[in-house]
Amino acid sequence: MAPVPPGIRLLVSFDRDQWYRALTFILTFLLYTSFHLSRKPISIVKFFLIFSDKSNYKQLLGAMDYSFLCAYAWHHRERLPIRLYLTVGMLTSGLFTCLFGLGHVYNIHSLGFYVFVQVANGLVQTTGWPSVVTCIGNWFGKGRRGLIMGLWNSHTSVGNILGSLIAGYWVSSNWGLSFIVPGIIIAAMGVLCFFFLIEHVIYCPFQQLPTESWNGVSGHTEVYLQYKEKKTQSYDTELLLPRDRVCVPVQPVVVVKSESEPSAISFMGALRIPGVIEFSLCLLFAKLVSYTFLFWLPLYITKAAHLDAKEAGDLSTLFDVGGIVGGILAGVISDKLGKRATTCAVMLLLSAPTLYGFSMISEFGLGPTIGMLLVCGGLVNGPYALITTAVSADLGTHKSLKGNARALSTVTAIIDGTGSVGAALGPLLAGLLSPGGWDQVFYMLMTADFLALLVSALKTGNTSIHTRNCTNQF
Repeated sequence: MAPVPPGIRLLVSFDRDQWYRALTFILTFLLYTSFHLSRKPISIVKFFLIFSDKSNYKQLLGAMDYSFLCAYAWHHRERLPIRLYLTVGMLTSGLFTCLFGLGHVYNIHSLGFYVFVQVANGLVQTTGWPSVVTCIGNWFGKGRRGLIMGLWNSHTSVGNILGSLIAGYWVSSNWGLSFIVPGIIIAAMGVLCFFFLIEHVIYCPFQQLPTESWNGVSGHTEVYLQYKEKKTQSYDTELLLPRDRVCVPVQPVVVVKSESEPSAISFMGALRIPGVIEFSLCLLFAKLVSYTFLFWLPLYITKAAHLDAKEAGDLSTLFDVGGIVGGILAGVISDKLGKRATTCAVMLLLSAPTLYGFSMISEFGLGPTIGMLLVCGGLVNGPYALITTAVSADLGTHKSLKGNARALSTVTAIIDGTGSVGAALGPLLAGLLSPGGWDQVFYMLMTADFLALLVSALKTGNTSIHTRNCTNQF
């Protein structure tokens, strides 16, 4: 008999539950990658956007960024199932992203048209983050959450990189395709979401039932004995009894909410969770810095390094490469120390002088610029990634909630929504300050970084989130 190939041995060594966790991890990673992929092109094609008013184009571009991010800051709790909620959001986001590109195809130079599309796109993109974080939190517990979330959160940087490369490919020839192609991609991912996303482990179509010390359903030993003696075995009975390490297919079940089931937490109730306000404010300033780089870095490189739009877009991806490393590093360090706030504070402390160094060194050639982009990306995106993932999940399962897992989506929406206020302010301020010189923009970024450090230090002084001793699991 021929031996079993090692690859097959590896595949069968994982149980069905692990395969579904891997599917959820990969699928939600790709879903949110497409969200960021569709946001990035605006920063690449800014130089080519022409409005009827050409005298103050930087302010107009800042206002357009602000319109998108202001709308994006409006978060709300989903009432539909996450799979449907996310699917609708991705399909409509694909539509509005394509509409932006069609503005070039049909020679539209009206600022009002682009602002409308940006506002509409910002509103529908709010469906993304709370949904995917809730979904990934439903499948993964608190063990090594910093590392898992750090790896998973690299989708933001991967999306930015892919968005930059796609937009850069067409920016000089037909910048409308820089939006149409990402719009098609996010819409296609929405279709995949509809067909494959399982939002919670309890909805998994194959449940692995324990066989040890099983004594019937709710103590009804006679049901088990009837099954064991192979008497009348209805399909419903099959679903209630173990099958000795065999996964039992389950038909769709209508879940009826019982009176004892915890209700969704209120907005004020979520704010009373220790750490929610502090980390929300910290994210506000951290996201201000990160999103200013997201929307304005290619244009800055074009001016400072005297590169064309495609070269500047390609070079700006190094900031996101550093962001991937920074997010993972922040997760690993916070897992080891068991202190999320301290990790954020240290990275914020280091990022302030790095921002100043980047503003100086970027004028001295390509080599120093590449190095500082990588370092800045890691230190700026590290705290941002940690707060939006592991910290949000920790707070959403805080012991004061007494196991109410439904609070996770609300807490995530509050933290990310507050951060989005900073994300809206950063690009707007950059558009207002850049005509007076890029130095003013970097001073604004360093001020925001200092304020984020101050809030994080206050949180560190009061109490840190200790994950090693947490026993609550999803």
